[in-house]
Amino acid sequence: MAQQEHVEHHPSPPVHPVDEKPAAKRLVPAALQHIAAMYAGVVTPPLIIGQAVGLDTAGRTRLIAASLLIAGLATLLQTLGIRRFVGNRLPFVNAASSAGITPMLAIAESNGRAHQLPAIYGAVMVAGVFCLAVGPFFGKLLRFFPPLVTGVVITLIGVTLMPVPVGWAQGGDRHAADFGAMQNLALAGFTLVVILLIQRFAQGFVKQIALLIGLVVGTLAAIPFGMASFEGLRSAPVAALPAPFAFGAPEFQPAAILSLCIVMLVLMTESSAGMLALGEICDRPTTGTTLTRGLRTDGIATLLGPVFGGFPTSAFAQNVGVVSLTRVRSRYVVALAGAALLVLGAFPVLGAVVSLVPMPVLGGAGIVLFGSIAVSGIRTLSEAGLDDSSHITLVAVSLGAGIIPLAAPTFYADFPAWAQTVLGSGISAGALVAVLLNLFFHHLGTRSTPRAAVLSAASPGSGTQIP
Repeated sequence: MAQQEHVEHHPSPPVHPVDEKPAAKRLVPAALQHIAAMYAGVVTPPLIIGQAVGLDTAGRTRLIAASLLIAGLATLLQTLGIRRFVGNRLPFVNAASSAGITPMLAIAESNGRAHQLPAIYGAVMVAGVFCLAVGPFFGKLLRFFPPLVTGVVITLIGVTLMPVPVGWAQGGDRHAADFGAMQNLALAGFTLVVILLIQRFAQGFVKQIALLIGLVVGTLAAIPFGMASFEGLRSAPVAALPAPFAFGAPEFQPAAILSLCIVMLVLMTESSAGMLALGEICDRPTTGTTLTRGLRTDGIATLLGPVFGGFPTSAFAQNVGVVSLTRVRSRYVVALAGAALLVLGAFPVLGAVVSLVPMPVLGGAGIVLFGSIAVSGIRTLSEAGLDDSSHITLVAVSLGAGIIPLAAPTFYADFPAWAQTVLGSGISAGALVAVLLNLFFHHLGTRSTPRAAVLSAASPGSGTQIP
C-alpha cells in the first residue's frame, strides 16, 4: 500500500491590530472620526496667520489647502512609511501645530507686509532641518524637557492665543465699523452655547464633533443676518495644487530661526510622547528606531511644508485619544484619513468651505479650542507634581515671563530686534526660562535623570494641538 503523504498545514501568524486592514464598513467611519477630531486644528494655523498678515479670502484659502495637503502627506508617511527610513508605522496623525502660531505672529509683527510670510517660512524650513539633525539624538535631550517644562509651554500656548478668539468674536477686523458690535458678540455667544449644550447632552460620536457642529450651526444662524460671506467659495478653483513659494521666496532671519527652533524642540517632545503613548495603547512598544523614524517624518514635513505654504508639523494628541477611546488600532484607518486630507488639499473649493464660517462663529468656538490647550498644559503640570517648592518657583517664573508680552506688549520695545522676536513671543520666552530654570534646579550639581525615566514620564495627554 502506497504510503499516504501527509502535508502539514501551519496556520498563518495572526495579524497585529496595528497592521490589520479592516473592511470598508469599519474603515471609513473610523477614518471620518479621526478627520472630525483633527480638522479644526489643521485649519486653525492658516486661518490665524493668514488673518494676521492681511491675506484676502483667496490667500487664506490657499493657506488652508496647503495645510491640508501637507497634513495628508505627513500622515501617510507616518502610517505607511518608506522602508526603514521614514514613518513610525503607527496610527499616528501629523499636521500643522498650533504651538508655532504665537512665535510666527511675533515674526510677522517685526517685519513689513512683504516680508512677513517669507520670514516665517524661512524660519520654519530651518526648524525642519534642525529636527532632522537632532532627531536621531533626541532621546538624550528629552531629560531637559520633562513634563514640568512642556506643561509650562503648553499652558502658555493656550493663554497667549486667547486674544485671537476674543478678536474673532468681535468681528476679526479691528478697523471695521462693526468691530465689537453686539450682533458679533451675540453670534459668538450663540456658537459657544451650542457647543456647550452638545457637550452636556450628546454622547458618542456626536459629542466628539461638538466643535464641528457648533461651527456649522453658528454659520447657518449667521446667514439670515447677512453675516456669512460666500465670496471665497465662488472664487476658489475646484482643483489646483498649491504653487511652490506662492507667497515669496523664504527669508532667513536669525532671531526668527532661533524662536522656531525652540518651538521645534517642544514639538519633538510632544511627538515622542505621542509615539510612546501609542506604542502602549497598540501593544507595540516604541523603540529608539521608531522614535527616530517618526521624528524624521516631522522634520521632512516641516522642511518641505513652507514650499507650498505649510507650517511646523507635529503629532496631534487628540487622535491618540481617539485610538485609545475606540480601540481601533489599525494604521490603515489613519492612512485613509491622511488620504482624505490630501484630497481636501488638492481641491481648494473644499478648503474654501471653511471661509464661509464668520469670524464671530470662529471666536465662539475658539474660546473652547484654545482654552482646552491651556487645560492640557495644566493637566501635564499636575501630573508632573507641584508639591515641591522648586517646581512651584519654576512654573511661577516661567509663566510670568511668558505672560509679560501679553500683559505689556511694549515691554521689550527698547530691546534689540533679535531679542524682541524671541522674548516678544510668550511661548518662546516661557520655554527658554523653563529650560534654564530646570537646568538650574534639577541638573546643575545633581545626578542626571535617567533617560528611561524621562521617556516614561512623557504624558500622552500633553499635546498642544487643538481638539
